[in-house]
Amino acid sequence: HWAQRHRELFLRVDLSDVRNPDITITDNVLHFRAQGHGAKGDNIYEFEIEFLEPVEPKPVCRMTQRQLNITVQKKESNWWERLTKQEKRPLFLAPDFDRWLDESDAEMELKEKEEEKINKMKIESRVPKDPFKHLKKGYLIMYNLVQFLGFSWIFVNMTVRLFILGKDSFYDTFHTISDMMYFCQTLALMEIMNSLIGLVRSPLIPSVVQVFGRNFVLFVILGSLEEMQSKPVVFFIFYFWSITELFRYPYYMLSCMGIEWKPLTWLRYTVWIPLYPLGGLAEAVCIVQSIPIFSETGKFSLGLPNPLNVTIQFPFVLQIYLIALFLGVFVNFRHLYKQRKHHLGPKKRKMK
Repeated sequence: HWAQRHRELFLRVDLSDVRNPDITITDNVLHFRAQGHGAKGDNIYEFEIEFLEPVEPKPVCRMTQRQLNITVQKKESNWWERLTKQEKRPLFLAPDFDRWLDESDAEMELKEKEEEKINKMKIESRVPKDPFKHLKKGYLIMYNLVQFLGFSWIFVNMTVRLFILGKDSFYDTFHTISDMMYFCQTLALMEIMNSLIGLVRSPLIPSVVQVFGRNFVLFVILGSLEEMQSKPVVFFIFYFWSITELFRYPYYMLSCMGIEWKPLTWLRYTVWIPLYPLGGLAEAVCIVQSIPIFSETGKFSLGLPNPLNVTIQFPFVLQIYLIALFLGVFVNFRHLYKQRKHHLGPKKRKMK
């Protein structure tokens, strides 16, 4: 079945369960061959159509369960008196009355589309342009670049030390890496601000959970207890954090430039699957190891004045935080899984 507009030809082949379609245009002739279920049952169907006037050689095809739709672009925008070069219509060809328009109706449709396009351009021209658009983009590119360089330095430094010193590198990871990690994680607070002011479209809660969770471990647990700074668990915390960010920040930096590199997109939305739970587990181990030290020293425990005469023990706060940590891991895991489905999910079936 066929119909036309001034610029396009529409062909509909009533063939269900199409397999192995082969559709090409050579010398202005459409060649069709496919296997499917049609008037002669499950069979191979083929035909040829020599068009009345020149057409573009690249048809666009879309398959559904019951039919196959082919769109062909005319080389010149005009109205054809018939589809085929031969005057007598082929027996297998019929008008597609679902899409059929005469020339005057098609001209009216074309005019309406042009008016709609003009109106859309007028509306867009009324929307005030953001004078700080390029400044914001430049800031985001620089922020992601600086974070990428910082975490790259951490990852490379730790990897080299691991190869040279082996397990001995575990025990002085904090003293070697902490300054750069302090810098990167303090700078990460800007991610919450960026989300709050609408500079990025990232949801606020996952950003808050990740940034404050990491900073709590870094500044409160590791930064305040010298006994924790020589623990091997510090190596694993820093290593898991840095590997994750090696793919996240360059992905966002390229996105700001309007560039998508598919291998990086896949890594960005896949690497976190093992690393995120492992990082959460390492943080939990760090907190569990710190609880006896806080109990002995009484650090950060808060004694309330009389008549209450009650002391809020910091180890008890840490036990509550452990529960919140696993809830936070669940919240972020769910958020990242939805993002992965959105960016890497199955695409609609399309054939050209």
